Amino acid sequence: MSYIMVDIESDGPIPGDYSMICFGAVLVDETLDKTFYGKTKPISDKFVPEALAISGFSREETLTFDDPKEVMEKFENWIKQHSKGRPVFISDNNGFDWMFICWYFHHFLGRNPFGFSSRRLADLYCGIQKDTFATWKHLRKTEHTHHPVDDAKGNAEVLLMMKNEMELKISLK
Repeated sequence: MSYIMVDIESDGPIPGDYSMICFGAVLVDETLDKTFYGKTKPISDKFVPEALAISGFSREETLTFDDPKEVMEKFENWIKQHSKGRPVFISDNNGFDWMFICWYFHHFLGRNPFGFSSRRLADLYCGIQKDTFATWKHLRKTEHTHHPVDDAKGNAEVLLMMKNEMELKISLK
């Protein structure tokens, strides 16, 4: 199995009514040098200005982004190229990130290369600490900038730390 850390930015709270603006992915291995970045054109006229502002893009800029179907096809090909065995989706907030990625894959391609499940980084950390309130974001090395590749990389660094220093039993191929 290959773990792929994903982070997304959107212009609202749910896919379909709102749009995934951009997303980043990092293959979790010791190098963290295999990344993907996609920017997707809005699929709806609706957007929440405060949500869009987090991405750092204006509405006008997002209207020039790539066709979502093409981006999801490229992402699927990247996943196939870089993962060994079944790819495992993991993110900081998989309730949010997974919702958009899964919806976009199924809506535009009719399939999701990750299957039907995902992992949440914070839950793994809380399990190691035996504390459901444990905080972990201070363990990132890469600054959290809201650029999704930076954020995915910082989260992947934490997963590697959990494996290498906290003895999390995980196979990263």
